[in-house]
Amino acid sequence: MSKENRIKEALEILVDLGLPRAQQNDRSAYCLLALLNITPDKNWSDGKAPLVGITPIMDWTKEHYEIVYAPNTRETFRRQSMHQFIEAGICLYNPDKPDRPVNSPKAVYQVEPELLKVLKTYGTQSYKAILQTYKSTRKTLIEQYAKVRDMEMIPIALNNGETITLSPGEHSELIKAIVEDFGSRYASGGELLYVGDTGSKHGYFDTELLKNLGIILDNHGKLPDVVIYIREKNWLLLIESVTSHGPVDSKRHAELSTLFKKCTAGLVYVSAFPNRKVFMKYLDVIAWESEIWLASDPTHMIHFNGTRFLGPYEN
Repeated sequence: MSKENRIKEALEILVDLGLPRAQQNDRSAYCLLALLNITPDKNWSDGKAPLVGITPIMDWTKEHYEIVYAPNTRETFRRQSMHQFIEAGICLYNPDKPDRPVNSPKAVYQVEPELLKVLKTYGTQSYKAILQTYKSTRKTLIEQYAKVRDMEMIPIALNNGETITLSPGEHSELIKAIVEDFGSRYASGGELLYVGDTGSKHGYFDTELLKNLGIILDNHGKLPDVVIYIREKNWLLLIESVTSHGPVDSKRHAELSTLFKKCTAGLVYVSAFPNRKVFMKYLDVIAWESEIWLASDPTHMIHFNGTRFLGPYEN
């Protein structure tokens, strides 16, 4: 079959599955084809369920359909096609390792098993009837997979009794330790202003309190992973969770100083690490006038400063 006709078939399936118009395009069609490894010379009955990542999908499209997407469109594939596929129950996210971090380069997708059975009948007389039966149970399947994803979320208990959840992964595990262990020891009574999360919608953000401190932000991506305010001392703790990158080095120290320059509280810069091994990887880049905390040694801190322990410096 011609490549053009194969794309038309994939687009028809996306319509059959009720995908929004924004996902009824060639990019999403290639994603669907890659999920089933349907090349132009194969039939839908040959569909498989490989584990594939975003870059492999783009490489697969280039190899089999001779369509080249620029590397900087990777996020478009992830945010504008695969994310909607997950929400619609078309594919599963990291089924081989559900606790894999959201932003991991090893993240993979796989076509949902029941849907695979349906799509293997595409082009046959039984397709429409089987599709209708599948759609009648699809909502239940989506809910079941959503519950599984929720079970993998990492809960964090806040001082006010509230519980928030973060996406699974080492980074979030360390954030949990920062809030619950570091916070209870070194910021007792502190107020949590911000907790970042690679899953974004599960983060925590106290816009009003930040505003009261003179901080108005339009880009949460620039924030450190955790921000805690100690009202009694008028200190604002800016804490980075470091598992694979991102300590408070000289560059990050300058960025945060600029970002929070209008803050009326004293700024304290903290790099948190899971253990000594990870800390030692970044020892030579840690900024002076900053603090180090290790989740593996929660009762101690390392102070990269000369005149005080855990406190802000005058600019």
